[in-house]
Amino acid sequence: MMWQDLVFMLGSGLSIVFLAPTLRDASARVPLGTSLPSMGIGFVYATTFFTLGMNFSAMGSLAAGTMWSLIALIRSPNGIGISTRLARMESPVLFARDLTRWIGSYRASSPGVNQYVTFDGGREQQYRQTAENTAD
Repeated sequence: MMWQDLVFMLGSGLSIVFLAPTLRDASARVPLGTSLPSMGIGFVYATTFFTLGMNFSAMGSLAAGTMWSLIALIRSPNGIGISTRLARMESPVLFARDLTRWIGSYRASSPGVNQYVTFDGGREQQYRQTAENTAD
């Protein structure tokens, strides 16, 4: 491992540590003009480091790019965060209703053992006859 690989990995690790409070703060709003370019740079750096054989740096940059993509997804001011969308009151009810419907349709159409074709003994007999004819 090159010492430069370690330095870049530590730098990416520090950026993840510094970005974590932003991701955890429910009131934080990061503009997409900041988070999307940073996400893209992280992924481009990860690809570049990987092609240079600097695998630790690539993993660090990939993690930093992933952190920026999570910030863009969750902390964007242009929409509702994931946590708010998942906490809607109708979501658990709809999920339970869909799950019940899916299980009911699965049980009704479940062929069980009937989905497999039974073995036809005629083919085994045909194989024996062919083997006997070639032995003669």
